[in-house]
Amino acid sequence: MEVLSTFRKTVPFWFFAMLSYSVFRFYGLDVELEQLNVPSANRGVSFLQAIWIFSLLGIALGVFYGVIELLFEKYVSKRMGIGITQLLKALSYFFSTIMMVSITAFIASSFLDIGLDIHFGWWAKDKRFWSVIYYIILCSFIFYFINSTAERFGKGKYVKALIGKYRVPKEEKVIFMFLDLRDSTTIAERLGHHKYSQLIQDCFFDLNEVLLAHRAQIYQYVGDEAVIYWPYEKGVLHNNCVRLFFAFENLRDSNREKYLKKYGVYPEFKAGVHGGKLIAVEVGHVKKELAYHGDVINTAARIQAECNKQNARFLISEELLMALKKRYKTSSKFVGNVFLKGKKKGVNIHAITA
Repeated sequence: MEVLSTFRKTVPFWFFAMLSYSVFRFYGLDVELEQLNVPSANRGVSFLQAIWIFSLLGIALGVFYGVIELLFEKYVSKRMGIGITQLLKALSYFFSTIMMVSITAFIASSFLDIGLDIHFGWWAKDKRFWSVIYYIILCSFIFYFINSTAERFGKGKYVKALIGKYRVPKEEKVIFMFLDLRDSTTIAERLGHHKYSQLIQDCFFDLNEVLLAHRAQIYQYVGDEAVIYWPYEKGVLHNNCVRLFFAFENLRDSNREKYLKKYGVYPEFKAGVHGGKLIAVEVGHVKKELAYHGDVINTAARIQAECNKQNARFLISEELLMALKKRYKTSSKFVGNVFLKGKKKGVNIHAITA
């Protein structure tokens, strides 16, 4: 799921980026050279040839850049600081670009008579290569800006935010999950704040491993708590809003020895989940973000707070449970009609253990 999501972003972007470069660079060039009486044998690449070459290069760059992003996300980002990670990533981009441009140029020279002399180190003094590199650097900044902004507003929200749809409050149906570390105070006192922060970091790295597969997004991190949300239909689909929690449990359990060896403790989490209609609106000026307001968030938070009282790992409102498939309706345990803090009416809550 994560692989497909990455390639869906990188390949189309770099295909259109390099296709655009061929248009900027070569459109109308044939006519200009003809008007200057330049012989056809000396004109180099034609417009149609440029489209073919740079489209191929764009696809290759999209694939390789996607692979680099996946490898760094999985193996490097967790182990190194942001500065070193970005430096290594930039070098990886640079050398992969040299390789892809060289391979594309070699293929183009083999099928088209364009007079490219490809040899070891050819790119160092080739002005055409450096003009392409400069363009790729500019496009990389654009890609980073679009990607980071889209992540801030959430998947599927960026275009709506771009056209100002959230400048005024908009009603949406959303599912929220509050996921919190159990016995966090005891663990923090035992480990100390530095080691404790590393533990939380590792736990949330594991959490991010299962988010995309269950169509979930992070709303915010608050200390040792993660607030996760889904558009209602995606959260209910395949019981994603429940299955994510147990996928996270299973992944942590597979890393149990790693946690025990590194920290001497095995982190356990509790979660509360509820869904319904609330208001989405763009807030802030210095730091803009998409905020949700409404009873759904408060109820989900209060349900999670009941986990300790009910000695449960996962609690869900009956209203949301009834929207899920039969599997969880029959395997859940009714906790009771609980009067949550700040609410006048009780809420029917169920516990799901597996």
